[in-house]
Amino acid sequence: MSDDTNNENLDDTTNSAERSGSDSTVDFGDEFGVVKFADDDDSAPAISFPESQTDQLPHWTEPATGELPKFIAATEDTISPTPSAGTARPRVNVTGSTRRVDPSPPPPVARPAREGRVSIGSDPTDERNRPNTSGGLSRRDVTGEATRDTTASSQTGRPTQVRRARPSDRSDSGTGPRPKPRGGLNARAGSGSRDLPTATAVGALLLAVFIATILIGPVAVIVLLVIVLGVAAVEFFTQTTATGYQPALIVGVAGCIAAPLVAYWIGDGALPLVFVFAFVAAAVSFIGTSSVESGPVPNLGLTLLGLVWIGLFGSFGALILRFSNSGPGYENVGTDMLFILVVGIIANDTAAYFVGAATGRTPLRAWISPSKTMEGFVGGTIGTFIAVIMVGLQSGTLTKLSEWLIIALVISIVGPIGDLTESMFKRNMDIKDFGTILRGHGGVLDRFDSMLFALPFVYYTMLVLTPWAS
Repeated sequence: MSDDTNNENLDDTTNSAERSGSDSTVDFGDEFGVVKFADDDDSAPAISFPESQTDQLPHWTEPATGELPKFIAATEDTISPTPSAGTARPRVNVTGSTRRVDPSPPPPVARPAREGRVSIGSDPTDERNRPNTSGGLSRRDVTGEATRDTTASSQTGRPTQVRRARPSDRSDSGTGPRPKPRGGLNARAGSGSRDLPTATAVGALLLAVFIATILIGPVAVIVLLVIVLGVAAVEFFTQTTATGYQPALIVGVAGCIAAPLVAYWIGDGALPLVFVFAFVAAAVSFIGTSSVESGPVPNLGLTLLGLVWIGLFGSFGALILRFSNSGPGYENVGTDMLFILVVGIIANDTAAYFVGAATGRTPLRAWISPSKTMEGFVGGTIGTFIAVIMVGLQSGTLTKLSEWLIIALVISIVGPIGDLTESMFKRNMDIKDFGTILRGHGGVLDRFDSMLFALPFVYYTMLVLTPWAS
């Protein structure tokens, strides 16, 4: 039955095809209905291909033959016979070209040798900055060339610390080369660190001038104090400017001179106002600059450092002298206390120098000043106690042994701290001395550094002891 149905469908299709040549409509039955085709237009030529390339395409109404069209002529390169078992199948060229492609990879291309590396700034990938696998570290010397620590190649410990090269021959303390004393006093004196005869003569002259002003009266002493503080301020701000900073020099020097005058005239209650004005004036001077390149923070900080260290600490000398103006019976209180302080500081420095030069082996702080030793500190303390007691025996202000011992103890502790502080500042700025006005001592600030630190402590010790009460 199925064969009959297929034959009927084939007959319908054939009849429809035959009718299409005479009638433009074809009835496909109930399934599709009547389909009307356009009339044939013989004005356009039928689609055809040259006989040299391919045969005429069959009409679309003819049944399919099942053959695939041939677009590329069979050549030796495109079609190969089916290989037999065990034979490798040759490659098929799908490009239509007769040129065969060699499956082997091309030979490597030799690159030209790379020239020297050109680096701008620091290159973290530079071979010179990479750690040495043998144990040493690559670092640069002062000429900019890379060097390697070959001594650490056989060690597995930590790498050797790299120290900053200094442009001069100064030691780590910044006060010139000072070898460790081994030959006693003569070796120390011959090292050239201090001209001892000149230093002794200058120190004696300063002490004579100070004694003369005390004999004149407190006013003469305050004038001498203001001159010393003014010169010390000029030295400090000049040296900081020479090292590359730009502190407010005029404001700093003016504040260091005004502070002791105001303290002597009004008292300690006026000192905060002086430093408030000085701070505002220094801040305004930096506000008036053209840009932040003026460094307002470090330079303003250095200005305040000079004001506090020289101006404020020095003002306590004026406050000590002010006791001499308290009324009848107090004429010598301030001047006597200041004289005992000066003698104690001189004795401390002198004894520490000689004892340290003769027996010093243990530095107090080697990175600050190797020449200041523990043995020198003990010798300076002994010398201070002896000097204070001897002066106290001749004084009408300090009449008790307990008062002499307390004053000597304060000077022995605070004086060396002031000396170390000044040496630390000089080391940080890489200078030897703040000035050269006092031959054998350096500058005024180099000579009175210990005294500046001792003035505030002696003043408040004086208030507690009240030696005038006895």
